[in-house]
Amino acid sequence: MHAMVLNEPRGRLFWSELPDRTPGPGEILVAIGACGVCRTDLHVVDGDLAETKLPIIPGHEIVGRVAALGAGVEGLAIGDRVGVPWLGHTCGICPYCQADRENLCDRPLFTGYTRDGGYATAAIADARFAFPLGESGSDVALAPLLCAGLIGWRSLVMAGEGLKLGLYGFGAAAHIVAQVAKWQGRSVFAFTRPGDTSTQQFARELGARWVGGSDELPPEPLDAAIIYATPGELVPQALRSVRKGGRVVCAGIHMSDIPSFAYDLLWGERQIVSVANLTRRDGIDFLAVAAKAGIVASTTVYRLDQANEALDDLRAGRFEGAAVLVP
Repeated sequence: MHAMVLNEPRGRLFWSELPDRTPGPGEILVAIGACGVCRTDLHVVDGDLAETKLPIIPGHEIVGRVAALGAGVEGLAIGDRVGVPWLGHTCGICPYCQADRENLCDRPLFTGYTRDGGYATAAIADARFAFPLGESGSDVALAPLLCAGLIGWRSLVMAGEGLKLGLYGFGAAAHIVAQVAKWQGRSVFAFTRPGDTSTQQFARELGARWVGGSDELPPEPLDAAIIYATPGELVPQALRSVRKGGRVVCAGIHMSDIPSFAYDLLWGERQIVSVANLTRRDGIDFLAVAAKAGIVASTTVYRLDQANEALDDLRAGRFEGAAVLVP
């Protein structure tokens, strides 16, 4: 197999030839057709996350075909198309797993962070955490749904049922969530980097009711706001934008420090909550909704050996929607 490997934090990925891998009990070998490039991959590569396993193959938006089955695997067959997400394994016995909150498992494994991921021609996955995808849609189109879509969906559910929804950071997750929200009959207010006219136009094309810079206030109070961008100063800004009783959802795995702010911004039973990881139920629910809503991910395709370029372009905001690597 071949892979793009991170050997040290804040380093570059290196094209590597590695021995073929064999799935163990309960595992599958996936021949990868596409792997999305997520902002979390940037945090892994840039050393923002503690306890990264090194060396590591990043990537956790994997779409591919089952190439081999480990002992005891049921419900999957050779050739089945599957998706492998960020949450790659849970212990099943900790209090969180026992309470159906496996996204908070005490001993999890995360694809592309603490177990090798999808910037490769093949990957080993826990069969329990591989979603059957069927044959509709291309590998490239489906890849962003495995994290941008899933985390977007979980954050949307956590935001509540309010009709006026603000999205801060209109990238891979937000452009998918905007489509779901519109399908649900909500109004989307899109916040981008100040002056980013290209992304603002992209948001308008996806049906946003209002579009502006993240330093602006919306024309009317929002029921909820979801923050996908990393600057911590967006939290008090989003609080200014939501009504009394409104909710601000922090959807990223990493943000810069949140600056102090006046209590008046929080008062009125406004809430700040975070989203952590995902559950298998999120995947089942979202993939069903995505099919019904006709979600279309906007993608920019890179060869697998161009992973560093894709990450650089993501960091600089050089494309709209999501980047996807193909072997």
